[in-house]
Amino acid sequence: MKKAVVVLLIVFGLFWMVTDPHGLAQSAHKAGASGAALTGDFFSSVITFIRELE
Repeated sequence: MKKAVVVLLIVFGLFWMVTDPHGLAQSAHKAGASGAALTGDFFSSVITFIRELE
């Protein structure tokens, strides 16, 4: 079952890459930017929490 889901995701990604490469690139860029912002916010919160413990 898990292999089928992975294969379907890969096939969908390849189909999307062939039919709309610009849209795929924009989505990947937005996802990367959101992930970077989330990581930055997380570590900023951890630093603030640690400083408050002192």
